[in-house]
Amino acid sequence: MLTKIRQKRDELNKSERKVADTILQNPSVVTQLSIAALAKSAGVSEPTVNRFCRSFLSKGFPDFKIQLAKSLVSGAMFVTRSVEQDDVAEQYTDKIFTSTIATLDAARKHIDIKAVELAVDHLTQAKQISFFGLGASGSVAQDAQHKFFRFNLPVVAYDDVLMQRMVASVSHVGDVIFIISYTGRTKDMVEIAQLANEAGATVIALTIENSPLAKVCPVVLGMPHMENTDVYMPMISRLTQLTILDVLATGVTLRRGVGFHQHLDKIKQSLRSTRYSIEED
Repeated sequence: MLTKIRQKRDELNKSERKVADTILQNPSVVTQLSIAALAKSAGVSEPTVNRFCRSFLSKGFPDFKIQLAKSLVSGAMFVTRSVEQDDVAEQYTDKIFTSTIATLDAARKHIDIKAVELAVDHLTQAKQISFFGLGASGSVAQDAQHKFFRFNLPVVAYDDVLMQRMVASVSHVGDVIFIISYTGRTKDMVEIAQLANEAGATVIALTIENSPLAKVCPVVLGMPHMENTDVYMPMISRLTQLTILDVLATGVTLRRGVGFHQHLDKIKQSLRSTRYSIEED
């Protein structure tokens, strides 16, 4: 059900999209709400909620909640909603690839190009870039450092909260603090974003739209809700984060122009002596 909602979201009218976003942000809570409570939370009328439910082949809101609840409890617990406990290798391999491809395509359609352009502007002009992330997002921050150091800018990555707090508090105008958090609900990350804002840095967030983190960051690369990481291990969300960072790295490279290619080639040349040559057949 959640996959269907994500895939169909952009085809819905404005009011129905509000219902979809409310459900995707916290589907487990929605299963406990009345139709009136969901309508109020989404800022729409009760008939809109009913119309939304019927568009997903439900008889009405009660039937929709049953289907939603079933989708939340399906899947191998703590692994991923995409697979079942008794799946064999052929089944879970195909399911993971298929689910990942579908979700990446949904994220492609969802991403705000203006936000991408704004983020590329700030990253290109930055005096220093600091990538922050915790847990699974910490490894994504490290990958971002590996990409962006090539742009001849001071780039660091931190996955320690205390270091993040200290760096954010002493950042300056012209610095970019790039915070990666899928849920956007980690209290430390929200507080760190506020510290960086107060210090005058440009704060960019890669997070779920309308999350607490998104609400305190001036530049937001919004992600659709794609998996419940409170229950399952991060999979698709992490790959989506990496892909969006690839988009930003490509944008910065193109913005630097052809003259910057020599610098990138110099980095590649430095690695040649560390590798075996490719033998021609």
